[in-house]
Amino acid sequence: MQWLKHPRLSASAKDIKSLGARGLKGISAANSNTKISISRLSSPNAAPNAPLRTFENLGLNSERLRIAMVERLHAQGISDERVLSAMQRVPRHAFVDEALASRAYDDAALPIGHGQTISQPWVVARMIAAVCELGLPARVLEVGTGCGYQAAVMSYVFPQVYSIERIRALYDMAKEHLRVLQLTKVRLSYGDGMVGLASSAPFDAIIVAAAGLKIPQALVTQLSIGGVLIAPEGASAQKLIRIQRNSETSWSRQELEEVRFVPLKSGLQP
Repeated sequence: MQWLKHPRLSASAKDIKSLGARGLKGISAANSNTKISISRLSSPNAAPNAPLRTFENLGLNSERLRIAMVERLHAQGISDERVLSAMQRVPRHAFVDEALASRAYDDAALPIGHGQTISQPWVVARMIAAVCELGLPARVLEVGTGCGYQAAVMSYVFPQVYSIERIRALYDMAKEHLRVLQLTKVRLSYGDGMVGLASSAPFDAIIVAAAGLKIPQALVTQLSIGGVLIAPEGASAQKLIRIQRNSETSWSRQELEEVRFVPLKSGLQP
């Protein structure tokens, strides 16, 4: 399967390298943003004990690695051409610590510090594709910006993208990542994602990147009529949930794949 070639993003290797040196604590099997049953496929260039590539060296091959990642996503059932094209355009290695650059295109979640992760590529693609099944939403909210990678992919799919992050250091990190890549479409907010972004509602779609025991009612009420929300739900056992708003007072609910996400928390972390 072929995807259109796109112009290279304009970030210089020097700019991208300057975004490294993050804290890498907080990664564990219990807080990875990943699908549980999907097989782990390593990058074709990754080898045990191989030297880590610098951002500059990785950048020379990143387009080829992104193409391989997209081919893997298609083999795993992601068929939406808009989503696959967007995944190919965004350099995932620009959103992770330099020490993890060699693993940027692995089929895995990776730590970004503060107990959070950059989601597995399949999870990013699946969640974005899930809200596009009935048509392309125009106005979309992401809850849990993290490092900004998913918001960057969304910016190539949706006309209007809003994203909210509760951890100040991650908000600042995402803002800088998007600035370096000149992705000005994403409107970032520092705030409590559990209450949504009422000032910019309603949204045609909402994508939640953390798992609550229940999906917050504040979020489903910020959907437009016909709008779709996708979010993980549960504690130790989690599933992706797809909710569609049918009217002012009714919603439909569908359970999708089993996943494992970081917990959805309320409040701000300065």
